[in-house]
Amino acid sequence: MPPPSDIVKVAIEWPGANAQLIEIDQKKPLSSIIREVCDGWSLSGSEQFALRYADGPQLYITEQSRGEIKNGTILRLAISPTRAARQLLERIQSHGIDARLEALKELAKLSADPTFATEFINMEGIGTLARLVESGTHFGEMLAFTLTAFLELMDHGIVSWDLISLSFIKQIAGYVNQPMVDVSILQRSLAILESMVLNSHSLYHRVAQEITVGQLIAHLQVSNQEIQTYAIALINALFLKAPEDRRQEMASTLAQKHLRSIILNHIIRGNRPIKAEMAHQLYVLQVLTFNLLEERMMTKMDPSDQAQRDIIFELRRIAFDGENDPGGTEKRKAMYTKDYKMLGFTNHVNPAMDFTQTPPGMLALDNMLYLAKLHQDTYTRIVLENSSREDKHECPFGRCAIELTRMLCEILQVGELPNEGCNDYHPMFFTHDRAWEEFFCVCIQLLNKTWKEMRATAEDFNKVMQVVREQITRALAMKPSSLDQLKSKLRGLSYSEILRLRQSERMSQDDFQSPPIIELRERIQPEILELVKQQRLNRLCEGSCFRKMGNRRRQGDIPTDSKSFCYKFWFCRLSLNHKVLHYGDLEEPPQGEVPFELLTDKIPVSDIKSVVTGKDCPHMKEKSALKQNKVTSCALKQNGFTFFALKQSKEVLELAFSILYDPDEALNFVAPNKYEYCIWTDGLCALLGREMGSDLTRSDLDTLISMEMKLRLLDLENITIPEAPPPVPKEPSTYNFTYNYG
Repeated sequence: MPPPSDIVKVAIEWPGANAQLIEIDQKKPLSSIIREVCDGWSLSGSEQFALRYADGPQLYITEQSRGEIKNGTILRLAISPTRAARQLLERIQSHGIDARLEALKELAKLSADPTFATEFINMEGIGTLARLVESGTHFGEMLAFTLTAFLELMDHGIVSWDLISLSFIKQIAGYVNQPMVDVSILQRSLAILESMVLNSHSLYHRVAQEITVGQLIAHLQVSNQEIQTYAIALINALFLKAPEDRRQEMASTLAQKHLRSIILNHIIRGNRPIKAEMAHQLYVLQVLTFNLLEERMMTKMDPSDQAQRDIIFELRRIAFDGENDPGGTEKRKAMYTKDYKMLGFTNHVNPAMDFTQTPPGMLALDNMLYLAKLHQDTYTRIVLENSSREDKHECPFGRCAIELTRMLCEILQVGELPNEGCNDYHPMFFTHDRAWEEFFCVCIQLLNKTWKEMRATAEDFNKVMQVVREQITRALAMKPSSLDQLKSKLRGLSYSEILRLRQSERMSQDDFQSPPIIELRERIQPEILELVKQQRLNRLCEGSCFRKMGNRRRQGDIPTDSKSFCYKFWFCRLSLNHKVLHYGDLEEPPQGEVPFELLTDKIPVSDIKSVVTGKDCPHMKEKSALKQNKVTSCALKQNGFTFFALKQSKEVLELAFSILYDPDEALNFVAPNKYEYCIWTDGLCALLGREMGSDLTRSDLDTLISMEMKLRLLDLENITIPEAPPPVPKEPSTYNFTYNYG
């Protein structure tokens, strides 16, 4: 009968004493349990003690958290959090340097515990630590432990960051701005400043006044990735909390300090692999940088604004008026409407109306102007190429550019806050100062190419945009390291390749989640399972060679002469009628199949009671057998058979199985490898009419069912399978009809 759910069996330690093995009744008060534990060691004053976990973070156990205790947990009796907080507070204010250092080291460890933190903060502990920092008399390890404890205590959110004094901020900022400072102190100082900025609007302004962007960027050029991570985290925090009117100014300052190229050369292309936290901070910086586009993305064009209208005129001029043709503008004034149609605007008369929808707003026009001015040859080629096509096949540049800008904003989540835990940064965006605009230029060329490949018409516009979105997202998922590499990836993702990938994924998915497909799978499965079963039985009929375990094969076998010790191998196979297992000893691995006549022993299948594996096997229950088989790893290949001497008893356990048969005997096996183990255990289960549950069976079943499904559904390519079967038609009014086969 299982123990009650409110009883937990644990071990409790106390220094210098044997551990107590007790059962904790979760219905009893925690104070009563602690009193009983103290009585077991004759300790008085149980109210001065508490229980903590012995492993991991070693947190204190409270009435609220006691439900998380599991059976087999090791706990430790310790002084209560109140008593510990009082003692540490007294020790960190003592005059002895060594005693203070040890106290701060222990405080840094305990401060992560919310129960202890509450008690320490209630005793004005944070103020004490702040004064120690402000005094400027602590250095090295002592200062590092002080800052660690301070940060851990503040991270619990028990007290507000707004209570931090200006002198404390100046002191912490001083550590960051110093050219030479201990690494551990610098890490904690950067982390404290980041928390200040993120948790207090008023502290943001104070920190922004004390910290120079140039010094933060200098920390990115060191070889320590932890320092680099904390520095970028602080830059991101300042960026995130900056007022909207200051973000562009801060971005310009960072650009002038060459932040992008420093990150590219010292971090992304550095000698060390990028860790998860660094990847997250790069992702955050990427998102915050792209969010600077949000204002333009949400700005509608004012059709009456002449400066904005002049941008559209410039697009028309670059496309249709040669730079060396001074009279071009006059000649074309009467043809503006035709030109705007050739540029692909929806509104030919007043194309400014195309930019009144947000998103993408004016951002689309900015992208188009960048393409026209910085990549003029590409721009004119796209426009003129489409203007020379038939009307139904022309790719409307203006409409495409606007929709593409909207799509890129969605893909890169422009205007959205960074996601916690997301590491999806793209190295190529750190390779160019105008990465967004260059990305647009690459994608608009892709769109034009895909339009031609699809031989699309105006009616296919949405379909083309869906294909282009898929091409871009697939290319981004490959994490190209540069814009040139992005172009290469996109060249490989042609329209025909996208169709092939869609088909492949559709067939490989068990998308096949519609009821008819599920029903077909259920009908196929018994046939495939029978096929796997027959393969296993056929393999048993062929037989396998096994290495002998300590010269004992059957449970109870005792060698009677020295000759019996000469046999190192034995062979076992199933009779062709599946009724008898034949086995016998061999001096060497066999060459090919072993005849039944050479296998002198046999077991009728009808006598087999069960098949057991692993530690349930009789030969695995003897410790001597486990020790005897701790041999070095090696492989011996002879005559097509491979045998493995196993490295340790754990591997033996994973490959061991036994046949229990009447009356109380066992035939013990250790398979040479995992494949043979699965074959034999599956085959024996099939003989006994039991389920074959090995990993190999599951893998074979999935593979064969998938192949059979694909073959049967081959003729249904590009045909939508209905969720429900079609209705049965009504019966005919009469049955007076015949088929004429003539």
